[in-house]
Amino acid sequence: MEYYSNQRTLWDFIDEEERNPIPLDQMSESDPQFSPSRPSSASMIQLSPPSPDSPWTLSPLHPSSSPSLLYHCVAALHRHEGNILSIAVLRGIVFTGSESSCIRVWRQPECVERGNVKAKSGEVRALLAYGNILFTTHKDYKVRVWNVSVSENFRYKKITTLPRRSSFPLFSRTSSHQHKDCISCLAYYHSEGLLYTGSWDRMVKAWRVSDKKCVDSFVAHEDNVNAIVVNQEDGCVFTCSSDGSVKIWRRVYGESSHTLTMTLKFQPSPVNALALSWSPSSCYLYSGSSDGFINFWEKEKVSGRFNHGGFLQGHRFGVLCLVAVERLVFSGSEDTTIRVWRREEGSCFHVCLAVLDGHSGPVRCLAACPEMEKVVMGFLVYSASLDRTFRVWRVKVFPGETKVNLEESQRIDQKSKIMEYETSPVLSPSWVERKLHGNPLH
Repeated sequence: MEYYSNQRTLWDFIDEEERNPIPLDQMSESDPQFSPSRPSSASMIQLSPPSPDSPWTLSPLHPSSSPSLLYHCVAALHRHEGNILSIAVLRGIVFTGSESSCIRVWRQPECVERGNVKAKSGEVRALLAYGNILFTTHKDYKVRVWNVSVSENFRYKKITTLPRRSSFPLFSRTSSHQHKDCISCLAYYHSEGLLYTGSWDRMVKAWRVSDKKCVDSFVAHEDNVNAIVVNQEDGCVFTCSSDGSVKIWRRVYGESSHTLTMTLKFQPSPVNALALSWSPSSCYLYSGSSDGFINFWEKEKVSGRFNHGGFLQGHRFGVLCLVAVERLVFSGSEDTTIRVWRREEGSCFHVCLAVLDGHSGPVRCLAACPEMEKVVMGFLVYSASLDRTFRVWRVKVFPGETKVNLEESQRIDQKSKIMEYETSPVLSPSWVERKLHGNPLH
């Protein structure tokens, strides 16, 4: 079955950061539309030319090469200039951050644009959404906190900037609590209202959102901090770095400071991504590294220690992003694919259910959320690649009895993919540049 989309334009609004939120019904020009793909046996629909002011157009969707009906790509967006660097999902809407200062807001699942959030500084490398709050990181090494409304008309209002600017104009505009390099990752501890920021300056900072103060700051690694996650059950903080290590931190009882409790180092290459899968009966930590492996650790119920349980092997190049939802793990890689892994109930055994193939460059960031289904488990997966495309996938996980058939179809598909890789191993200009200069792929 083939899937196509209508191609429309998305207007690039130029606003100042302090501007009042704009409801969609007051936007100038025609409202941008984004229609979901639909089956078609006719020829390709005529695509209207993009507006010269828009950084986005819709891309045609190509048929899936997989014989399985496990997934399909709902829609695809192409950004003319700059890469999509971050994705966040919140109550029916999706946020995307890029190298520009405009954060786009889309409606699930068809991705009709609902508005945008405009800041003074761009390069939004990390996004985090919780409740009615959106946290964003920017090129000026600061975090902006927004109140967003996802009712009929999308609205937003900036609450604060972390760190706050000094109220004394004679003092330096750079706060002593400010990061000294790019803020690469965010995590939020819900019960305590603590926001954690990880940076390429090797530091991790903890911010108390209620009074907008930095309550702790510590050197976490010997190289860039690439990802950070928090266990909402006990407040443990997990960080990973280009130095090849994963570390576990815990707040000192009765204080704001943090202490290192464990270092997990089973990979010699940089660790780019983390994901935590928690349930009342189990807790698993996943890390994706530049050697293409996904290591995982299981938490002991009695001691609380994390024991190495093995690794997931399948990606040909580095793993750049991870998302865990229930017993599923989604991994995005330099090899342009997204893999869907499932952990079997009551064991450490994992199986690769599907390989989502559609991007032509390294998959840099992912987001996923469950979609209610009666018979199967449904998920919406959002992916952004260094090919400047943003894709929406609908994934349906069938009952266990279909696992063997799915695995067999994936083995057949992978054989053809391996042949393709062998004839053309270079997948993107970014991958070439990284391999030639030995720089990490950010």
